[in-house]
Parts: sequence; structure tokens; C-alpha cells
Amino acid sequence: MRHIDLICGVDEAGRGPWAGPVTAAAVILDPARSIEGLTDSKKISEKKRFALEPEIKDKAAYWCVAHAAPDEIDRINIREATFLAMTRAIAGLGVTPSHVLIDGNALPQNLPAPAQAIIKGDLKEPAISAASILAKTERDRLMEAYGAEYPAYGFGGHKGYGTGAHAEALKRHGPCPIHRTSFAPVRRAMLSETLTN
Repeated sequence: MRHIDLICGVDEAGRGPWAGPVTAAAVILDPARSIEGLTDSKKISEKKRFALEPEIKDKAAYWCVAHAAPDEIDRINIREATFLAMTRAIAGLGVTPSHVLIDGNALPQNLPAPAQAIIKGDLKEPAISAASILAKTERDRLMEAYGAEYPAYGFGGHKGYGTGAHAEALKRHGPCPIHRTSFAPVRRAMLSETLTN
């Protein structure tokens, strides 16, 4: 492959939900293969995200998606689990980036290259935008699969976020194996379940 600057964009999806993993993606774009419509994944429709996903995977020089599981989130906290997913995604690229651009205001430790945290980076840097789309589509797909595995919770609709329907399902059924037991609403449901039984 011809030489390109290995600038890696990194973003995550799923810090806030009560259930499921936190997912991160790392993307190194090929400047010779432009991708129209890259922006923060939250700014575009689900249909548009899923349309862009295969194009990003096809045209990017390198990409990788990685997760930190709910039990890891509970053990080390959501911030550190997010950093863990990010470092896994970068490590999974199969190449060492020349520079890493991460959405947000903080950086994981021990990255393999010089790095910069960029607030609203998913709106400013195309590689971060691409990473945000891959992280979001991969996590949504995974949560839909969990929705089929645990149908009482409606994961396919709310993707694990704290909606009224999710709160009601938690109250009625208690947590399932993919809930983050360190998150307050889930802890409360576990306590309520204990007191009821």
C-alpha cells in the first residue's frame, strides 16, 4: 500500500446505558478515498449510519471495533472501561498509528503513539466521525441481538439506555446478565428485588 499518514480517529458509543458493553472504534482513513457525509453519529439517522458503515469499512485504510463488557465496566468503572475499549480498538488495527485523535477531553494511558483529545472531535475530524459511526452501528447491532436473547427488556428499541420502558422492565424483572450492576438504577432494582424476595 502506498504511504499515507496514519492518523487514527477514535470514538466510543454506549457510556451512558444501563446495560450492554461500551464500544469503541479506531479508524485510519485513506485520504485518496473520500467518504461523503461523515459527522457525529448522533447527528445522522440510523438509516444513514448503517449506509455509511460498509463504505467506511471498505474505504478506510484500517479500522477496528472493540468492546469492554458490562462486568468490566462494573469492575473498573465506565471511564476506565471506555479507555480499555479504545486501547483494544487501536491495538486491533494491525498497524501502529503515527498520531491518535480521540473524541472527548481525556486520553487513555500508554497509547502507542502521540495522542490528542478533541472536544466535539466527532464533528471536527473525519477519522473520529468515521469511528463514531462504526462504534454506534456495531453496538446497536449487538444490542438488537441481546434484545432477542432477553426479550423482556426491549434492548432492540432503547439499546440499553435509561428509558421509562427500560426502568419498568427492570422493576418488573430485575437485572439480566448484561446489566451494569454498578449503575445506580440497576443497583436500586437489585435492592428492590432482594427486599421483595
